[in-house]
Amino acid sequence: MHRFLTRALAWMFALTAMIAMAARADQAEVDELFTSVQAAVAAQGLNPVIEIDHARLAAAEGVEMPASRVQLFSDSAINASLMLENIRAGLDLPFRVLAFDQNGSTSLTYTSSAFLSQRHGLTDARALAAFDARLNDLVAHSERARVAPVPTLDVGPDFGIVELRSRYDVPETVARLKAAVTAQPDTIWFGEIDFQVEAAQLGISLVASRLLLFGGPAPGGVAMAEYPAIGLDAFCQKVFVYAGDDGNAVVIYNDIAALAKLHYGTSIDPHRMLNKRLRATFTPATE
Repeated sequence: MHRFLTRALAWMFALTAMIAMAARADQAEVDELFTSVQAAVAAQGLNPVIEIDHARLAAAEGVEMPASRVQLFSDSAINASLMLENIRAGLDLPFRVLAFDQNGSTSLTYTSSAFLSQRHGLTDARALAAFDARLNDLVAHSERARVAPVPTLDVGPDFGIVELRSRYDVPETVARLKAAVTAQPDTIWFGEIDFQVEAAQLGISLVASRLLLFGGPAPGGVAMAEYPAIGLDAFCQKVFVYAGDDGNAVVIYNDIAALAKLHYGTSIDPHRMLNKRLRATFTPATE
C-alpha cells in the first residue's frame, strides 16, 4: 500500500508539473502574439489607450484562468466618423484586439465593421472600410494563431446592450458612476475616453460622449475561466455615457451573458451574477 501511495503521489506531482509547464508555454505564446500586435499598433501610429493582462491580474487575486491579454488603441478620426452616424457606436470603440489561449490553442479576436454595422445600424461604407483596413493590417501577420473576428450571425440592432436613462447630464452622471465603481474594493479603474473632446480637436462636433473603463480581476477571472474570448468586450467593462435629446445622459453597457452566448452558445451563473451586480451599481448613480 505504501508503495502504491508513493507512486500515486509521484504521478500526481508529475502531472501537476506538466500542467504548469503547459500553462507557461501557453502564456508565452499569448505574450508573443500580444507583443506582435502591440508593435504593429506602434508602427501604424495608432494611439495606445490601455493594455490589460487578464490572467496575471486574476492570479494576483488567487483566481486561475487561461492566458488572455487585451489592448485598446485609437484613431480619433475613424471614431468620430462612425459616431457621427450613430453616437452609440462609441460603446464598441476604439479598436481592441484580444490575444488568448483557448484549450491550448493561441487565438486572436477583434471586432469587425460587420459587428458595428449590424449592432448600430451603420451604413457609411467609407468609414466602415477604413475601420477594417486599420485592423486587417494589424492582424494579417499573425500566422501562428487562429485569427477571427467576433461572430456576427446573431447580432442585430442593439444586440446585448443594456440601457439606463439618467436624471443628470453627462458630466454629473460620469462623476456619479465613477464614484460608485471606485467604491468597490475588488475593482480597478482603468480610465476613460472623452470622444467629444477628441472629435473637437479634429474640427468635428459630437454630443457629449465618454467611455468609462474598469474591471474586477477576481470576478472577471471566474467569468472568463472557460469563456476567455469575452475578455474582448466584457473585461475590462465598458460603460458608454452620451447626451440624449433632452440633455440628460444615456448610459449603455454590454450584457455579459449575451456576449458569452454570442461567442460560445451558452452562458453560466457568474455572467448573470455580474450583470446583476453592474445594474445594481449603475442604477443608483443615474437616479
